[in-house]
Amino acid sequence: MEPFVLQKKSHFFIKNWTDQFANLVAGITTKMDGYSQDEFTSLNLGFHVGDYLSAVCANRNKVAEDLNFPLNNWVGAEQTHDNQIRKVTRADRGRGSNRYDTSFQGTDGFYTDEKGILLTLCYADCVPLLFIAPEQGMIGAAHAGWKGTVKQIAAKMIGLWGMEGILPEHIFVSIGPSICKKCYIVDKRVIDLVQNILVDVEEKPYNLVKDAEYCLDLREVNRLVLQKAGVPEQNISMSGYCSSCDQDEFFSHRRDQGRTGRMVSFIGWKEDSCRL
Repeated sequence: MEPFVLQKKSHFFIKNWTDQFANLVAGITTKMDGYSQDEFTSLNLGFHVGDYLSAVCANRNKVAEDLNFPLNNWVGAEQTHDNQIRKVTRADRGRGSNRYDTSFQGTDGFYTDEKGILLTLCYADCVPLLFIAPEQGMIGAAHAGWKGTVKQIAAKMIGLWGMEGILPEHIFVSIGPSICKKCYIVDKRVIDLVQNILVDVEEKPYNLVKDAEYCLDLREVNRLVLQKAGVPEQNISMSGYCSSCDQDEFFSHRRDQGRTGRMVSFIGWKEDSCRL
């Protein structure tokens, strides 16, 4: 069953999570129903892609209103396709929410156990990973392009939570809409790096297309990394949406040849006072 369900035109929720856990918001935005200008005709939330700052801020305020989660409670990152993860607190709220230069630098993952913080990361084909350990109130988000994936950012999050006393079997992970295997062609250099982390996996998540070009299932690689880190298979859900194929709903860096906007994944615990 598809875990990501369209809630409003602006965003998908992880329905099972948001139905089950009171005051949780978790999901990913769409490209629909925005205020962007020029070639950015949709709900672009990325500051770093050449869109007007005023349009991006208007889009972010719209999503904040739709989620009923104030923009000054968001945190955002300057993502570098690495595996650096930060634990954030209420003191960090607002960093990267309405300006790129205030975001956390060199960061591709966040986690927190505090309420009233919305963890946000940008995407346009890379894999969104959303984490929750409901008994401990811990939530997290990670951005996994191929570089972050082979650096095992997913496993790093599990390890950091282990240092917080959270066992892998108590962690649930949702793998969000991202580029699908048939749309994601990579060279042998990338496949060699994938093979290095999956040496004991018999059924490989890639296949040769032609002349050292391969189709790679990046979502499946992350699922396998999570399982190797100890997360039970039944604790992992994976979206079937493709950011490239489903062009009415999502931005895609590959499909749009680099000139495109960004969706934002989000996860946060609301407070009773979290009202706009």
